[in-house]
Amino acid sequence: MPVAALLLPFVAALQAAAVPPPLPQKPIIVTGRGGVPFISPMGEPIRARTPNEDTLARWFNQVDRNHDGYLTPDELVADAERYFAILDTNHDGQIDPDELVHYEWTVAPEIQVNSRLRRARAPGEAAPKAAADTDNGDNKEARERRRRDRDENYGLQGAARYALLNLPEPVAAADADFNRAITLQEFRQAALDRFQLLDKKHEGRLTLQELEALKPVVTGKPPKRHDDQVDPRIGQPLPPGN
Repeated sequence: MPVAALLLPFVAALQAAAVPPPLPQKPIIVTGRGGVPFISPMGEPIRARTPNEDTLARWFNQVDRNHDGYLTPDELVADAERYFAILDTNHDGQIDPDELVHYEWTVAPEIQVNSRLRRARAPGEAAPKAAADTDNGDNKEARERRRRDRDENYGLQGAARYALLNLPEPVAAADADFNRAITLQEFRQAALDRFQLLDKKHEGRLTLQELEALKPVVTGKPPKRHDDQVDPRIGQPLPPGN
């Protein structure tokens, strides 16, 4: 018998021993950073840097380039172009599925629908006091947990919980032709459409006070609706004529 044939079993055994065993799969843990954010109309998370910082005002002043106290459609489009360049990590002129996953899981994990993220404290914010134990188990912590459950089941979902518009995933919602890639033109058009939705008075400009009034109010109670009433949680329609 040739020597090579005799060595084959030993070579196969060595190769099998060199292959490491598969590693056990670990659960994916999503961690929100920097506290509950404000999610801009184009999906950018603005997180508080101090305990009492107004994140909506910070975003407003960032977008208001001429600092005249008003946001215009052009300024919102410019903000969309700036944020598009950040999300388009490979610089190919579109936000592809991989970049969208990176946005949803890394950039803004708080937007995930039905996510249960523990609120992170802002810098300098004191830790919450522990809830006192009670005999019947109905302590403050239990009541807060039930309130969060009601909000998740009946309230706004995803990014809409922290935003001015009811858009659970604002970046993916800009994909007008549903081809799983968002172009810069689609992102610009989405900015214009969303400005019209925010501009309730149709004045062509937005003030900080007007936007503050649009922030979601979480009550922890299921909304009352009739069977034939449109569910407002699904999303807001495009402006007339679109």
